[in-house]
Amino acid sequence: MKKIIFILSVSLFISCKSKKIVTTTLPITEQTTQEAEDVLEEKPATPFTKLNLNTVVGSQKQKAYDLGVRLLNTCNTSKFKPYNTTEATQSVINNITIEAISKICSRYRQYYGDFVDLKLTEVYQLTDDQTIVYRYKALYSKKVANKELRVYMDTSNRMSAIRTMDWEEQYVVKRK
Repeated sequence: MKKIIFILSVSLFISCKSKKIVTTTLPITEQTTQEAEDVLEEKPATPFTKLNLNTVVGSQKQKAYDLGVRLLNTCNTSKFKPYNTTEATQSVINNITIEAISKICSRYRQYYGDFVDLKLTEVYQLTDDQTIVYRYKALYSKKVANKELRVYMDTSNRMSAIRTMDWEEQYVVKRK
């Protein structure tokens, strides 16, 4: 039995011998050093910048809030006052139809109850087109509601998009 253990130990030891690693040294020149520094200095460009709630222009913040409340309050009153060209872009005006709103409202009232209010949680600025995104947590009468409303305001202070979705704690860029 000792001979078998000895033979197995020796065979295991021989089979586990390490491989020889070949290393080569590259000459360091000023060009390779500069390339390495450039790679270290490059930072990935983020598609958005988080803004402080206090630094955002108050009139635009209020306008985004009013436009969002007007849309979601339609579910409570069943009356929608259409947006005009000073409030929203033409694509938003064309996409927000009474049929689309009533479809969303019937589903939301069934699951979440009456719309109560919007609570501003975060503001972001998209770096590619300078659009400001207002993230609101939509408050409903039923406590199971966990919805988010995003209002996109362009540089001319008009709503360029509006989107409702499930609430996520982490901001994820979702294009208009």
